Amino acid sequence: MRRRDFLKASGLSLGCASLSGWLTTLAAHAAGERARSKKCIVLWMTGGPSQLDTFDLKPEARAEVRGEFRPIATSVPGIQISEHFPRFACLMRHAAILRSMSTQEADHQLASYHLHTGYQSRAGGIAFPALGSIASQQLGREEFPLPHYAVIGPGPQDGTHAGFLGARHQPLFVSDAARGVENLSANVAAPRFERQYQLLSELERSFYRSYQAPASQAHSLTLESSVRMMRAREVQAFELARESDATRDRYGRGSFGQGCLLARRLVEIGVPFVEVNMGQGNDGWDTHVNNFPRTRMLSAQVDAGMSTLIEDLRDRSLLEDTLVVWMGEFGRSPQITTGGGRNHHPRAWSIVLAGGGIRGGQVVGRTDPTASTVAERPISVVDFMATICRILGIDDSRSNLSPDGRPVRIVDDRNVTLIREVIS
Repeated sequence: MRRRDFLKASGLSLGCASLSGWLTTLAAHAAGERARSKKCIVLWMTGGPSQLDTFDLKPEARAEVRGEFRPIATSVPGIQISEHFPRFACLMRHAAILRSMSTQEADHQLASYHLHTGYQSRAGGIAFPALGSIASQQLGREEFPLPHYAVIGPGPQDGTHAGFLGARHQPLFVSDAARGVENLSANVAAPRFERQYQLLSELERSFYRSYQAPASQAHSLTLESSVRMMRAREVQAFELARESDATRDRYGRGSFGQGCLLARRLVEIGVPFVEVNMGQGNDGWDTHVNNFPRTRMLSAQVDAGMSTLIEDLRDRSLLEDTLVVWMGEFGRSPQITTGGGRNHHPRAWSIVLAGGGIRGGQVVGRTDPTASTVAERPISVVDFMATICRILGIDDSRSNLSPDGRPVRIVDDRNVTLIREVIS
């Protein structure tokens, strides 16, 4: 059960006092933690964006492959990207383009699960944890009152859950960044709320003492963390109205742009892992038809949101410690369909990394002249996952114990080839 659904069902809510200067104080406190651990913001492109129309254009290919878009130069000599990312092109020295991702799953749900967890599917009934939940476990601070993992925006949630790591590392789902987290305002007086909360807590403890049910423990953890969050001044990070209109306009007023702004505010106060979903259904990157008008529109939103995010992180001295990952579940086919679209294509596609202390200003890997296969330096899902863990300071060789006592490695492979080109 999501926190807001639980709070709605139980009738518990508590307002937070308005504190002036809260962000400066909290950000300064969080700055002291940055030396200990890094943060990560994943910009998830639901549906799978076309590598040929974003970060791996093939201007010399035949017309039915290269499509409608032109490449433009970036701030790094020799690196070109789509003309619809002009702002990001100026930030290329902070970024690395992985052009040789090569994966196996061409189904949306299975590929999303694979890219989020590092595992292709459930094995032996085990629900594997998302990378965000791993980060919550490995990088989270016990005293921090907000969840250590947040997922922002509409979109499928395949693979974004905590799996066998349990309720403590479950993400906070925020469906609409502009609305923030619902049901945190007071609808009862504080003394009455306290009595209700203490009564419910005692009922929870009594039930657990009698039955020792894992579901009961998870329910109690959800209750405890929900009330803890409700009482914390850090929840004001969800109030985007505290930002100037000019700032909100720079990010873009759509769901994705405002999600990027919320992600910046969350990592600024200490949340270690945030994912921003872009697109669902007809609003996503699953461009079997009308690929070019949709990709043009979506690229403009990404260029505004992602570029402003990187600029703000840089200007606030946060970029060195915050890894930004732009990715989807796979790429798109070189062949353009009769409906002007591109189909699923996992054999060769692109991911972009920025910040996080990586070696920027480079391209890793190369595809063939039609971007249909990897010609140089193939990168698998486990290679990618292990590299992200290393960048964040997580030991990818560690194991967690599943509910049946089975050791489960954080990354599902002992023969990992790290992307050392990007690791500082």
